[in-house]
Formats: sequence, structure tokens, C-alpha cells
Amino acid sequence: MRDRKLRWCGFVAALVLALSFGPVTNVNAGAPQSSSNDYSVSEVQIGGNGSTVNNCSSSYCAQESVGDTTVGGASSSNYSAQFGSDTTNEPLLEVIVDGGSQDLGVLDQSTTATATFGLKVRSYLSSGYTIYVTGASPSQGEHNLKSLDTSCPCTSQPGAEQFGINLAANTSPDIGAAPVQVPSGDFSYGAVDSDYSQPNLFKYHEGDAVAGSSTSTGETDYTLSMVMNISNVTPSGHYTSNFTAVVVPTY
Repeated sequence: MRDRKLRWCGFVAALVLALSFGPVTNVNAGAPQSSSNDYSVSEVQIGGNGSTVNNCSSSYCAQESVGDTTVGGASSSNYSAQFGSDTTNEPLLEVIVDGGSQDLGVLDQSTTATATFGLKVRSYLSSGYTIYVTGASPSQGEHNLKSLDTSCPCTSQPGAEQFGINLAANTSPDIGAAPVQVPSGDFSYGAVDSDYSQPNLFKYHEGDAVAGSSTSTGETDYTLSMVMNISNVTPSGHYTSNFTAVVVPTY
């Protein structure tokens, strides 16, 4: 039987950034960061060695630090702390997406089409975050490629209609990378969900949580990989899709 081919015109998989924030208590400058029924403290400072939280005159205020000898962080199941120069008491969620549009050209049954995208996340003074991916599998208007969802993660099989993603370092096909913690060591805690972390195994169920952290964390650099295969009965056409990474912080 003659191979069918698809022209993927301007395949859009931009991972358009969307930030979803649930109910968050406002944190005002100077608000206590640690408290009990009887006491509260703001910007705890022990043995400053030249650091000051507030150095004020009648007109100006400044935060200063000189010669800090200890930097980094520490955490337990209930608390986390950052050491070093004075830090802000404002919660922060920082997300950088390396997305864009990709044209995958003409697909045939003998090869797997692939695309990769970068996503960097950092969360400060929070209880962590969760990353969700939304968007329908590629479609030409009447037919969507079959997603690897119900019984997967599964391997990529050229000749079988498939669409799936993962956030792992794969060899078949040779795409992707494992998450990178920045800086390395005990400062960053982002991790990938088990269904999306296995090399050479792919899945896609719209709205799945694919990665996240359960605590305040430094930067984690994720690489999201997509695989697409067609069969001899996949309808021809111009297939496009648009995907969104939704990063939800927890406070």
C-alpha cells in the first residue's frame, strides 16, 4: 500500500505561558515571616557579620550585607530557610518558557516526528508548585492524532498513530533531557511525575500534572519532548496544535 504523507504546516506547539494563582494571602513588606500565638519575627538575622535588615535615616532606608560566610538553604518536611545576604519577604514564582512555533514538515509511516521545548521554574517563599500541560493533540480539523493516554506511558512506534510527551532523556528517539537543578546540590527540588519521567516512554492526557515541587525551590530546568507517529489510515491534511504550560504555585 502506498505510504500516506502529511504536511504539517506551521505546527504550533508554543507552550504559551499561563500562570494560574489560587487564593493567596497578601504579604506586605515587613510582615512577620515566622510567628506563634505569642511571638513573631521578620527577616531573622543571627550574627550578621556586617548585614543589616533595615538601616534608616529620616529620609532613606537600605538593606546591607558585607562578608557573608554562609549561603544556601535548608529544609525539613515542615519548614525551609535561606541563608546569606538579606532576602525579600515577598513570595516569587518565576517561569521562563523556551517555546515558539515549529514546522515538522512532511511525516510518513517510517519515521517519528519530534519537537522539544524548554521550561524553567523557580519558586520562593512558597510550598511549591505544579506544572500542568493542556491542549488537544494535533488535528487537521476533523481528526486528532491518537493520544497515548489510557494504558501508557508507552514506547514510540512508527507506523502506529501516536502522540505523546515526556520530560526525560530519551534514546529512542534521541531527544530530550532530564531535569537540571540550578544551582546543583540541595537548593532546587523540581521533579517530574512518574508517568512522564521514564526515558523512551511517552504519554499524553490533557490536563495532567507533569512536574512540580512540594517545597520552596531554586530553579529547575525542564525539557518537554513530543513524539508524533502516523499510520496508513491516518487522514491526510495540515495538522496543527497549541499547547499551554500552566504553573500553579502553592502557598
